[in-house]
Amino acid sequence: MKAASARVLLTGATGGIGRAAARQLALAGASLMLVGRSPARVSALARELAQSSQRSIEHFTWNVADLNDAAALGSLAQSAAAWGANVVVHNAGLPSFGALGSVSGPAMQQVLQTNLLAPMLLTQALLPHLQSLPKSQVVCVGSALGRLGLPGFSVYSASKFGLRGFAEALRRELASGPVKVQYFAPRSTRTEFNDDDVHAYNRATGTATDQPEQVAHALVQLLESEAAEAFLGFPEKLAVRLNGLVPEWLDGSFKKHRDSLPPAHAAMATRQSAPLTHLSSDRSPT
Repeated sequence: MKAASARVLLTGATGGIGRAAARQLALAGASLMLVGRSPARVSALARELAQSSQRSIEHFTWNVADLNDAAALGSLAQSAAAWGANVVVHNAGLPSFGALGSVSGPAMQQVLQTNLLAPMLLTQALLPHLQSLPKSQVVCVGSALGRLGLPGFSVYSASKFGLRGFAEALRRELASGPVKVQYFAPRSTRTEFNDDDVHAYNRATGTATDQPEQVAHALVQLLESEAAEAFLGFPEKLAVRLNGLVPEWLDGSFKKHRDSLPPAHAAMATRQSAPLTHLSSDRSPT
């Protein structure tokens, strides 16, 4: 689908990748329903997009929703259907980094709920509407870590492996109809999604990172190409393919990553003092 024909429901719209994606989509001619948790931020973004694209504010609406609340999800789906959304970009997400022993049970539940279950439920709620259209698309924004598990990202990878499996199975389930399902997998991106521990890990392991504008450009390309999936960056593209074919070949490659993890007790203390409440759009590193 050409961006100019797209009416995009974009979750996590005010995060690093979300904001960049909104700008790129707006410049390409798409109309957007922006979803976030802060009325001030999401409404300001709608006005910014109208001004920067030199288009009417009518092309940019917004909705405040807690994606982990069933009633809010239902209301959002109704609003998106009434607005005529023909593209859904599941972009909101939560991070999780550290040795498994450093991640609390409630934090695990919140990450899995936000990154996996919320997109599944929102897709399910919107599916009757999307199937009634001549053409529609569902884009699941995942991560290279949805196909390549790294030390320190067991919980985050679980959520993104699950999202990739959901997208793949649903793509095949809906193949004979008007709905195309896509999986988009950035690598590490330079945004506020990653904390100081992740930045230190990236430096120690030589992890490459992309600017959010690069990621947003690739997202628009995927939308317009209608390809099944896209993984960004090298050597990440090669690594995910090898991992899919012979995962045990890579098992010995991650000593540096294991050694670069923060001590479990320190990481747990940091996370207990800073509970996960931020819905964003940026991906953790590969």
